[in-house]
Amino acid sequence: MIRVLVTNLKGGCGKTTIATNLAGAFARGGLATALADVDRQQSSLEWLKLRPAEAAAIQALDWRKSVSDESSGVQRLVIDAPANLRMKEVELLIAQADIVIVPVLPSIFDEGSTRRFVRRLDEIKPIRKGKKGVLLVANRLRSRNRATQRLEMFLGEIGMPAVARLADRALYAELATQGLTVFDPQAGRASLQGEQIRAEWRPLLRAIEDEA
Repeated sequence: MIRVLVTNLKGGCGKTTIATNLAGAFARGGLATALADVDRQQSSLEWLKLRPAEAAAIQALDWRKSVSDESSGVQRLVIDAPANLRMKEVELLIAQADIVIVPVLPSIFDEGSTRRFVRRLDEIKPIRKGKKGVLLVANRLRSRNRATQRLEMFLGEIGMPAVARLADRALYAELATQGLTVFDPQAGRASLQGEQIRAEWRPLLRAIEDEA
C-alpha cells in the first residue's frame, strides 16, 4: 500500500482538491482506494457523500478524532490534512504516510509559509534521512502570470522544484459539487480539456509511484 499525505500549514492552497482528485485517479486506475479526512470541516467526507454510485469507489475514513487502521485490501490511501496544525500533529500524520505532498500557490504569502514549513519538515527524522519523500505541487497557476513566474523562481531558490504544475481551472469546483474528479468519465466536459488537465497530473502520479 502507498500512503499519501497532502498537507501545508497555510490554508486555501487546494489541499482537498488535490487529495480528492488523487483519490479519484487511483480509484479510476483500478486500485482499492481510501480517503482519510482529518479536517473538522469534513470537506472530503462531504465530497464522498456526493459521489455517484457508478463512479469508481473510494472508501471514506474519518480521522478527525483519531487515526484508525485502514481496512484490509486498501492499495492507495490519501490523507487530507487541515491547515493550522501544530507540527507535532503533522509529525503524527507523517508517521502514517509514505509520501508528503505540499501544495503551494503563486502568492508571496504562500512563499513565506511554505519556506518555513519545508524547513520544519526537513527537521523530521524520516524525511531528513530520506525515508519519506516530500513533493511540492505548484497549484492554481495562470500562464504568463508574474506571480507564476515568481513562484518558479522561489521553488528554485529553496531547491525544491515542483513535481507538477496544475492550472487554475473552474472545472475542479464544478466537478466537486457532484462528487467527481477530472479522472471520472462522468465529468461530462469536452474530452480535449479533460485530457489536458489529466496530463498536468501525470508527473505527480509518476512521482508518487517512483517515491514509494
